[in-house]
Amino acid sequence: MKLVMCAPISVLALTLAACGGQSAPQASSAPGSTGASASSAPVPVVASTDVYGSIAQAVGGNAVQVTSIINDPDKDPHEYEADVQNQLALSKATVVLENGGGYDDFVDSMLKASSSKATVINAADLSGYDQKPAQSEFNEHLWYDFPTVSKVVDTLAADLSQASPGNAAAFTANAQSFKTQLDALGAKEAGIKKAHAGEGVAITEPVPLYLLTSSGLVNKTPDKFSEAIEEDTDVAPTVLQETLNLFNDKQVKLLAYNEQTTGPQTEAVLKAAKQNNIAVVPVTETLPAGKDYLTWMGDNIQAVSGALGS
Repeated sequence: MKLVMCAPISVLALTLAACGGQSAPQASSAPGSTGASASSAPVPVVASTDVYGSIAQAVGGNAVQVTSIINDPDKDPHEYEADVQNQLALSKATVVLENGGGYDDFVDSMLKASSSKATVINAADLSGYDQKPAQSEFNEHLWYDFPTVSKVVDTLAADLSQASPGNAAAFTANAQSFKTQLDALGAKEAGIKKAHAGEGVAITEPVPLYLLTSSGLVNKTPDKFSEAIEEDTDVAPTVLQETLNLFNDKQVKLLAYNEQTTGPQTEAVLKAAKQNNIAVVPVTETLPAGKDYLTWMGDNIQAVSGALGS
């Protein structure tokens, strides 16, 4: 699903003048990252979600101040309501990190309503993927795609270095360390692919599809099912039955289930998986509490591997 902004931007823009004394919340530096030079103030960075906020913190270390607009694992990102504090943070940001591809358009709307001159990093634009494919919908969940994340990290390090030249060496070193760990995760995907290439899986939404595909797994879910769930529309009874048959006929080895978007139809699929002893791998769109990006993705890969019996 796409993130939806429900609060009027015009109201937020009018309120900013009264909030000039506020500051964006200070995020702690990522473990292992290199700190800021004593002579420079942290670079203000705003990320659309805490996923990208975690990436920004890992690259920036103590030399950045990161604000993540969606930062609560219990908050449904599809029901986002803009607030004045986030609008203010965007107006003061030097770098803004968004997913793009239609996922977090509220960021662009908020930027237009502010006086921001921030450098905007758009993951979808960096990905190189066709964002308007003729045969299917674009999968905007790009943080599950490690090659795209690697491009984001490189761009982030370059833009932060331009904003704070005195910390350029630290940004570069942090980015390289992050990508080394990202490569290790990619190697684990390759290991799954070697052992399980071509095996069928099911999804409720295409949230983890990049990870599953990179692991050599084949999504058997009818497009009309996952698209309907993603767009919050009803699934036709015939499509639902076709999806349930994936489990009844043991056509798939696991179900990747988006815990943040549930309803009668996804619950029916979950029930069918459990009744047929098909492994269920819960996935989310935002960070679980207490996790950073790399730890979270490592856990997701381990869960897929375990579900397949690796």
